[in-house]
Amino acid sequence: RIGRFELADRGTVFLDEVGEVPLDLQTKLLRVLQEREFERLGSTRTMRTDTRLIAATNRDLSAMVEEQKFRSDLFYRLNVFPVRVPALRERAQDIPLLVRHFVQHFARRMKRTIETIPSETMDALIRYPWPGNIRELENLIERAVILSPGPVLKVPVGDIDSHTTSGQVNGKHLTLEEADRAHILATLKETRWVLSGPNGAATRLGMNRSTLQFRMKKLGIVRPEP
Repeated sequence: RIGRFELADRGTVFLDEVGEVPLDLQTKLLRVLQEREFERLGSTRTMRTDTRLIAATNRDLSAMVEEQKFRSDLFYRLNVFPVRVPALRERAQDIPLLVRHFVQHFARRMKRTIETIPSETMDALIRYPWPGNIRELENLIERAVILSPGPVLKVPVGDIDSHTTSGQVNGKHLTLEEADRAHILATLKETRWVLSGPNGAATRLGMNRSTLQFRMKKLGIVRPEP
């Protein structure tokens, strides 16, 4: 069976969420990057590849290296030209453009007509901290398009506002990390601490289960005893 590196010979492989790669596979990936060779699954024949690798992650790989969860040699091999993409909450000016893009995309795909996005809806979306970044926004807009009965986009603004105000305590603004923790906790309580599944906290936050577990550990979020 032809694998991705063989298919991408003289091309580019994009590896998303490289922080999720298990340690045993990290060794194989490092070999491909260093030696530019690999074996097909089930084969002993060594093959060569000339492939450029672009990797992405929302994890702190340097911290994972210190915790011995990510190989240091692979980290330095990947960290040749790092590009940091700011979190969505750090570029609120992009939110209206992204909202309109996703509305058009899902309306076209579902053969719906959405002509209006209420200003109060857009304001709530801009204020929201988006711990799940663009994926969370995309998931929310997809649900909103599905649930909108007419040409006006219907987003559960009340839910968004309740999470947004969780970023304040007694009128005092919290740090981004504190607001992120409060929002994740609120979502976990709403889902009764169910992480995965279509109605789980990870799906609502627009991230996969392992990423949510990592964030919970980093933020010191522990499920209370029953």
